[in-house]
Parts: sequence; structure tokens; C-alpha cells
Amino acid sequence: MKKRALLSVSDKDGVVKFAKELRALNFELLSTGGTYKLLKENALEVTEVSEFTQSPELFEGRVKTLHPKIHGAILHKREDEKHVKEARQNDISSIDLLCVNLYPFKKTTILSDDFDEIVENIDIGGPAMIRSAAKNYKSVLVVCDLLDYKSVIEAIKEGKDDESFRLNLMIKAYEHTANYDSFIANYMNERFKGGFGEFKFIAGRKVMDTKYGENPHQKGALYEFDDFFSNNFKALKGEASFNNLTDINAALNLASAFDEAPCVAIIKHGNACGFALKESLLESYTEALKCDSVSAYGGVVAINGCLDEALALKINEIYVEVIIAANVAPEALKVFESKKRIKIFTQESPSLKRSFDKYDFKHIDGGFVYQNSDEVGENELKNAKCVSEKKASEKEFEDMKIALKIAAFTKSNNVVYVKNKALVAIGMGMTSRIDASKAAIAKAKDMGLDLRGCVLASEAFFPFRDSIDEAAKIGVKAIVQPGGSIRDDEVIRAANEAKIALYFTGIRHFLH
Repeated sequence: MKKRALLSVSDKDGVVKFAKELRALNFELLSTGGTYKLLKENALEVTEVSEFTQSPELFEGRVKTLHPKIHGAILHKREDEKHVKEARQNDISSIDLLCVNLYPFKKTTILSDDFDEIVENIDIGGPAMIRSAAKNYKSVLVVCDLLDYKSVIEAIKEGKDDESFRLNLMIKAYEHTANYDSFIANYMNERFKGGFGEFKFIAGRKVMDTKYGENPHQKGALYEFDDFFSNNFKALKGEASFNNLTDINAALNLASAFDEAPCVAIIKHGNACGFALKESLLESYTEALKCDSVSAYGGVVAINGCLDEALALKINEIYVEVIIAANVAPEALKVFESKKRIKIFTQESPSLKRSFDKYDFKHIDGGFVYQNSDEVGENELKNAKCVSEKKASEKEFEDMKIALKIAAFTKSNNVVYVKNKALVAIGMGMTSRIDASKAAIAKAKDMGLDLRGCVLASEAFFPFRDSIDEAAKIGVKAIVQPGGSIRDDEVIRAANEAKIALYFTGIRHFLH
């Protein structure tokens, strides 16, 4: 029995081949606008929708498929005698396959700020047809992803386009329209309400399932915005777990914060336990490891450049669970061939990059909190106010830049000590800043590190002078912090007594 397919797509990749396959399967073709023109140019027998409905396109194409002969053809139940009779009485035929993808609203917002043009690219007929076909999925195949063309043709040929197959297409169709509408609503709120409207829609495409979540009894998966992981995350060895991915995120945030500089970050449980920015990546890794080689065991190493053979051999001296590198040399990969547990990922780019999402959110029980993403501004330290009698040297200033960025990416409360462009001590996630200071100094002592001449950064103000006094004992030369405590005068006085340069940025970087 001859069937009918309606094809109306904005993204026309593969649609001609798909249409030819449908014709070969004895489908009649309906189409609109540019899709109709393309199919005709390729010698396909196709009927224009306006001819099928006997109704012209109206209002510059705003109304063309919004017609009972289209929606009736899609929506009537084939197994319901009353529906079939009503369709016959109203001269409504059947549409058995719908192939639609939507006007490129998102692309238009990237290319243009003309609001009238943007509004014209809000698809009306497309989502209506997709939703209609999805609702009647038992009778209508709904195709909104060009990657499904091949499987749909194969299913029809093999008689496997059953209810289960159609159900999966239905789910995908509603995901497609939900994502489309979510983007429009978010865009309008961004444009007219500063990004914080009455509703916020968070939509992501699944990249992969993880073996489990944070713990084996939890299910987990990775979702992405804007194809970030699809384009910038390639597994060379092993499979990333849920916990790996959160640690990789922390490592990428830190290692990519220094542009193309040859830095290396070592992360354990979301926090830095090593960082260095030296003349080479090999030197950077060697120095980063010195900060806390105990915690680095089983950690994540982010390499802002190429993982070459020499660096691979050095890393292979201990067990690290994950390496994420901008790119990886083939001979470096061979170094780890016999190591079953290590996982290696790359972005296949000159240096590491992250998405730089404009907004950040966190789940809390019953909802989520939503905010602008935090960044250390390019001139944050440059514009900081020196509140002490002593000023920092150029070398100390360079170390403070590094310390400030590490502090911003580290769980509060934290203190970060940097010397010669390498992290030498860090205390994080403590309930008091003095405890963080003491923990960092104790760890550095265990590692045999000399802190004299280092700088100190804190992501929030020092509420008391005690952390400054601790810094003085180990020879800290310069400190950068936001300031803003009611005891700032006491803190400044402590810095002057110890001849420490003290800078207030006025910007806090809590990370909870």
C-alpha cells in the first residue's frame, strides 16, 4: 500500500538521499519551500504542501502547514473507525512519516542581533507538526534528526518499524521541541530580563553513560551544552567515570586559565594538589608534583600542551588515574600500554580549553541555585590596592597572579602559597581560614618544601590577623586577598609588622 511522507527541513544534509530511499519504498512525497525546490532539482516526484491542502501559503510563509489536511493527516487514529470515517468525510488523507527539523533560531541569534530577524526564525509549523506526529507515534514515524535517516530506512525495509522503534523516535521528537522552546525562552530572558526570568531551562545532550555515579549504587551520565565534549574530549585510553569527569573539569578550569603557557595542574577530589608554570611541561610537572606527591597518587593531571614521550615517562613513575592533555604524541601513548588502570584523554588542540559557560548552577534539594559564572578578571590583581607599607616585587607579583587563580578554583575556605611559579602549599575546604593555613604549612613541612620567599593568596578576606602571623613565621613575602573584614586594620598592621606586601582586590571568590 502506498504511503505518504512529508519532508520540510532547514538542515538539508542527507535529505535528498533520504527522499530517494522513501520513493524507492513507494512513499509519496510532500514538501515545502526550499526542501520542495531541492527535491524537484534532484528529479524527485514531489507535491507541494499548498497543492496538497488546496490552500496557499499565507503571510510570507508564516502559515503553510497549519492546516486540517496536514494535522488531520498526521493526527487521526488509524485504528479508530470513527477517526477513519471522519477523515474520509473531510477528504483528509494520511501522512505516515514526518521529517522535520526546525528553523535555525539559535544560529540566527549568534549571527544577528536584529530582533525582528530573530523573531522570524521562531519556527511555528515545524514544532506543531513534530508534536502532532509524536503524539500519534503508533501510526506516524517522526524523524527530526538527520542521523536517524539510515536507521529509519533500514527499519522500514526490514519491517522493524514497530511500536518500540517508533516510541524511541517519539521521545526524541519531544526532546527536540523541548530543547528548541527552552532555548527561545532562555534567550528572551537573557535579552530582556538579564538572564534571570521566572523560569530557567537547563538542557543538555547526552554524551555517554558513566559506569555509575559518585558511588556504585548510583546511575550516572555525561550531558553537554553546545557539543563541547563531542568536539573537545576524545578518549585515547580507558573510559571516564563520573568522578573522573568532575575532577577533569577542575583540572581543565585551572590549567586552561593561563592561555598557552606550559603549565600542569594536578587535581585530587576537585582541588589542586599541584600546579606549576615553568619553561617546559616536563619541568612544570616535576615541580607541580613536589607540592603534594602523596595526594597526587591516583589523581588527575592536566597538561596545557603536548604529552610527549619524556613527560609520559616521568608521569609513569607514579600512579595517576587520569591524564587530560591538549594533545598526545603516539610514542607517549605507548609508554602507558601496559598500565591497565590509567585513563588518557585529549582535546586534540594546541592548548587546553574549556567552555567558559556564562552561567553556573548547583543542585540543592528541591531545586537549584543559579548564578553568573565566576572568573578572575584579567586586571583583578593589576587593579588591586596595596594597603601595606611594603610593595611586592615583579617576581612576587607574577606568583600572586598564579596564586589568585588557584584560589578562585579551590574549595573555600582556602589559602594558596606559590613560589617561583609553582604551588608549594595549599589548604582548602576548611571551616576556618587559620585551620587551612596551618594544614597547608604542615603539609609543606611533610613534603620538605621551603616556603621562605613565597606569596599567599586567599579567596576571601582574613577575619583575624592569625593567618598573617602564621604566614610571617614561614617567610611569606606578599599576600593578596579581597579585604573587607571589620578587622582589616588589624590584618594590615600584622602585615606591616612582618614587612609583608599586602594587596586587597575587593573581589571575593568563594567556591562551595
